[in-house]
Amino acid sequence: MTAKGVIAVIAAAGLIFIGGWRVIVHKSNLTPALVTPATNVHLEISDDLAARLYRATHELPTEDRSARPRLIALTFDDGPYPIYTPMLLDVLHDLHVPATFFLIGQDARQWPELTQRIEADGNEIGDHTYTHPNLDQESADQVRKEILEGRDALWQLSHDPAVRVLMRPPHGRYTEGTLRVAQALGYSVVLWTDDGGDWRTVTVTALEHHLLEHATAPEIVLLHSGKLATIEALPYVVDRFKRAGYRFVTVGELLKLVQTGELNHPLRRAV
Repeated sequence: MTAKGVIAVIAAAGLIFIGGWRVIVHKSNLTPALVTPATNVHLEISDDLAARLYRATHELPTEDRSARPRLIALTFDDGPYPIYTPMLLDVLHDLHVPATFFLIGQDARQWPELTQRIEADGNEIGDHTYTHPNLDQESADQVRKEILEGRDALWQLSHDPAVRVLMRPPHGRYTEGTLRVAQALGYSVVLWTDDGGDWRTVTVTALEHHLLEHATAPEIVLLHSGKLATIEALPYVVDRFKRAGYRFVTVGELLKLVQTGELNHPLRRAV
């Protein structure tokens, strides 16, 4: 094998020789924050050599990354829930912070007044499927059915345009096929730059510490509706991000202000 061939294979595996051996964790080991209808999903997530090599040579943007906008979108998965969702909405209202709620269609139908309040309070609603299955274990037809039934249930209650263009797979589980189905339906698949970890049992202090230590610019934060620790952590976290110069926006607003690459290669920031 030629020297260039060796370097190509090494780069695809995540190692590059630059003045000595240096390990580079690249895109093949990370979850993209955003997959749009125009994204080449094979190149973005496949583990084959050609795709890994592509990511190894395209992962580092050439523009000044220090200029990345300090924008943050809080996203809340699941629900709505009859006790914690109203509490969460009260806190967001008091903090003057909008958020994006990825709601489960059948739960929204069970609690229609909460779904309508989410929109009335100035928040955004995205599609989190109808029954919250693991989409990586579903056929293409089943994935399509889940997305469309979730969309229809939410559209009947909210009429938020985001219901038709933003979706998040439950548990963040997907395959190339999952993404292709979503793309064909006109959806951007919204993942995250930071998983707050509140799907586990966490303390308020631990959640606050995590969110501040893992801040990026721009940022999409994965949180969950129905978690008391999350509700209690928000005032301190929002205050710290605001004092660090961040502006809180919905996902839809964020996507109008930044490029896909900026989200998929965010800049770590101290908050």
